[in-house]
Amino acid sequence: MSFHVAVNLVVFVCLIVFLVRLRGPNFSLSKQILAGLIAGVVFGLGLQFVYAGNQGAIDGTLTWTNVIGSSYVNLLRMIIMPLVLVMMIAAVVRMGEVAVLGKIGGTVIGILIGTTIIAALVGIAVTNIFGLTADGLTQGMRELARADVLTERYESVANLGLADMLVRFVPANIFHDLTGARPTSIIAVVLFGILFGIASLGVSKDNPQRGAAIGNFIETAQSIIMKLVHMIMALTPYGILALITKVVAGSNGSDILNLITFVIASYVAIAIMFGVHALLLSFAGVNVFAYFRKVWPVLTFAFTSRSSAATIPLNVETQVEQLDVPTSVANLSATFGSTIGQNGCAGIYPAMLAVMIAPSMGVDPLSLSFITGLVAIVAISSFGVAGVGGGATFAAFIVLPAMGFPVTVAALLISIEPLIDMARTALNVNGAMISGVLTSRVLRGLTEAPEETILQEGA
Repeated sequence: MSFHVAVNLVVFVCLIVFLVRLRGPNFSLSKQILAGLIAGVVFGLGLQFVYAGNQGAIDGTLTWTNVIGSSYVNLLRMIIMPLVLVMMIAAVVRMGEVAVLGKIGGTVIGILIGTTIIAALVGIAVTNIFGLTADGLTQGMRELARADVLTERYESVANLGLADMLVRFVPANIFHDLTGARPTSIIAVVLFGILFGIASLGVSKDNPQRGAAIGNFIETAQSIIMKLVHMIMALTPYGILALITKVVAGSNGSDILNLITFVIASYVAIAIMFGVHALLLSFAGVNVFAYFRKVWPVLTFAFTSRSSAATIPLNVETQVEQLDVPTSVANLSATFGSTIGQNGCAGIYPAMLAVMIAPSMGVDPLSLSFITGLVAIVAISSFGVAGVGGGATFAAFIVLPAMGFPVTVAALLISIEPLIDMARTALNVNGAMISGVLTSRVLRGLTEAPEETILQEGA
């Protein structure tokens, strides 16, 4: 370890000590996370400025600070499968009727797919307004190498149809899926949890005494899981500090400047979709400012981690405890939203790429037939992306060939991909959360007058 790296790590440890001292009743977790975010940005910029000509010092520092960031992300990933399984079983047992669960799942998926269609239209509009095309992209050695890799990966999923993807949702070995070994493992665990819950209801009807024991066991297991989630959430400020330091210090300014127009256009499209989310919440009678105040820690983690799946525990916990969403709805929206109908990765991104490529293929990107076909394919593929995994890149693998376009254009954006992917992930997670909130409102409206919650106007 060099002297410069040692000095940097001392500063980093001092920042962690500073965040630890902020813990207390007068400084909420949200404020601690904000402090960690600001500290990480300042520290990352400091590394960029001080070691502008010494990339080795920056890389050496990030190697050690990433121990905190990666460990925090791993802890969240550790709890994902137990959380999904226990919460899903508990949701079915508490509802008592499978028909209600089907109604919840259908509403959640409908909202996710609907908002992704809107996201595709936004991506198409913004790309046309900015006049973006694929002709101006630079093909350097790194981009060309990436193109070769993407071509190989595309060949591995090119023959997968929607039917094949749906079959992959069904678990063949639940213990295998509990390890997260497959891209569809989360959905498979959800299905197993539903079936296990239905079986538990059957046992309860046959033997009420055993039913009571099952209920007590599930309630205890759920309490333990949620306590574990709270313990991990308390570490969020330190995880955010490390993650945002890596993002800021590891960014390449020249790459960003070379493709700044695409970066700006992407963020404009993402900002518009956040506005669409806000309008949907407002139409449902939700206090938008109260909503974003309560969910921004989750969005911050999604932004820095670039992982919708890793955000599931925070997503569920926030929906249940902060947004007053029923546990069953929160669990389904968080898990489905991490793999189905992702507004940023499956909606905006492939739509923007298709519009950029269209002129070079002799297609008018403003024609009604092109837009209609593209939106329809995006809607279908946004459900199928879960079947192959890989987020935005695999969404492009499905959409672009379906339009008759090449997939290698995705490689030309590799330089600024992480920068845009952060905002896309935050949008994906927010889409999952609003699907939970809106589904909760729809179901309450069908059964009874909405109860007064912290999200109603005036809250």
